[in-house]
Amino acid sequence: MKNDRMRHVIVGTAGHIDHGKTALVRALTGIDTDRLEEEKRRGISIDLGFAHLDIAGPGGQSGAVRLGFIDVPGHERFIKNMLAGAGGIDLVLFIIAADESIRPQTREHFDICRLLRIPAGVIAITKADLVDADLIELVRM
Repeated sequence: MKNDRMRHVIVGTAGHIDHGKTALVRALTGIDTDRLEEEKRRGISIDLGFAHLDIAGPGGQSGAVRLGFIDVPGHERFIKNMLAGAGGIDLVLFIIAADESIRPQTREHFDICRLLRIPAGVIAITKADLVDADLIELVRM
């Protein structure tokens, strides 16, 4: 398939700090979006990170859809960086950790996504291996 026929979808992450936004993007794409030495040393995202994933089309056509990921920081001190990355996204990948559920930045990021009128979203529950099925069901509700 020609590259000019490829559909592009910009996916932005959102959610509380340490809920697994960067780890999920890395698991999906193989790309570590934490590129700054300070991010690696502190174990948190400070600035926007970027990754991509090409998804095959019907019949295994390569390059039918390219997902471009914008991984945003979750810490309240870096909310301006989250805002910079959230504008213009097509889909929010909203991360909630099963072991912590809804937290302050979860709500803040959700409100920002609503104010920006992001048209679509997917909720991903991470860290499900750390809790039992009852707690996962409570987080889902």
